[in-house]
Amino acid sequence: MRRLGTFFIKTKLFRAVEFKTFLFKNVFLRTSLIAGILASPITHADLTFGIVAPSTGGASSLGLGMQKGIETYFAEVNATGGVNGQALTLVAMDDQYQPLPAARKTRELIENNMLAAIGNVGTPTAAVTIPLHNEYKTLLYGAFTGAGILRRTPPDRYVINYRASYVQETAAMIDGLLEAGVLPEEIAFFTQNDSFGDAGYNGAMQALASHGVENAASLVHGRFTRGTRNVHQGLASILQAPVTPRAIIIVGTYGPASDFIREAQQDLPDAVFLNVSFVGSQALKDELGDLAEGVIITQVVPPLDANLPAVEAYRQALDTYADGSEPDFISLEGYLAAKLFVEGVKAAGANPDREAIVDGLLGLGSIDIGLEEPLTLGRDDHQASDAVWPTIIKNGRFESVEWASLLP
Repeated sequence: MRRLGTFFIKTKLFRAVEFKTFLFKNVFLRTSLIAGILASPITHADLTFGIVAPSTGGASSLGLGMQKGIETYFAEVNATGGVNGQALTLVAMDDQYQPLPAARKTRELIENNMLAAIGNVGTPTAAVTIPLHNEYKTLLYGAFTGAGILRRTPPDRYVINYRASYVQETAAMIDGLLEAGVLPEEIAFFTQNDSFGDAGYNGAMQALASHGVENAASLVHGRFTRGTRNVHQGLASILQAPVTPRAIIIVGTYGPASDFIREAQQDLPDAVFLNVSFVGSQALKDELGDLAEGVIITQVVPPLDANLPAVEAYRQALDTYADGSEPDFISLEGYLAAKLFVEGVKAAGANPDREAIVDGLLGLGSIDIGLEEPLTLGRDDHQASDAVWPTIIKNGRFESVEWASLLP
């Protein structure tokens, strides 16, 4: 279903270390982020989970944001006695957004008996860790990526997603741009040259095809290499387009995305720049400063000021358990993903093992965690949310997009 007023989009069509450094304050437990290797084997005295994500490097804000959101909710649960009297523990390992470290550290966590991974970041890293999760029958839950490799049909038993897919995010962009009067040939793409960039780009191709657009693959497409900020060749490709682009869909992280927007605005001052949620909205806004005005980012969680029970609880939890950290979309995603995850852990019963947690989550069916819209999980449905909220930066704030009035 679609609510144009709030730009809530829900559709099945497009689904397509041990650093157990604990700080006890009163009765709650908090884990801290320290990169490195495990100091000792994990036991099940607590319910121990892992996150393999960048805490250093150019994508660090993504990993740190997810970890903050997850740890904040875990601390909230631990403050009331945990789950069946067992504290929730998160072991964090830094992969620097690189596949080889991601595989190595995932294997290390699995061998040390983590119950599940939660909140891992990235598509190229998921591409090498999913086979490990499947081989060792250990859940990968709530990864910060919308790529199709985590959304196979039929789904992998040991991969369960919280967020909407990149197909759904780029579909929201294409729908909105066409509604705003942008012609298909006036849309260009600038994407990371790997599985992440391909996932977003292919989603847009599917969306254009659904509108009857033929030869969408002929639209101009610039690319850049992961881990670099070399955007000039990709920009040059776009500037040579036979039709001047009015909208450019970007699939990348905040560093190269901000460099590209900054450069492209000089040659295409009237163009609209759109980013998928993985970009890191706050980091992108901070990098661009005043140049962020009018930049669009699709979100897979509600607005930060939404009058929803779960979002209000998130803001309060940041004050209580995260030293008053400022709300942002990434940590909100981590918090909400953890909130649903804990419902699955509760359903798994006392002293759950890896299989029980998978069964607990898939047995949830339809559940409202305070978003006033049900999330759904089941044997054949491994993606809880289908919602996309397109936002635009105006006067330094993220606001809902009004597509009809987007362009003059």
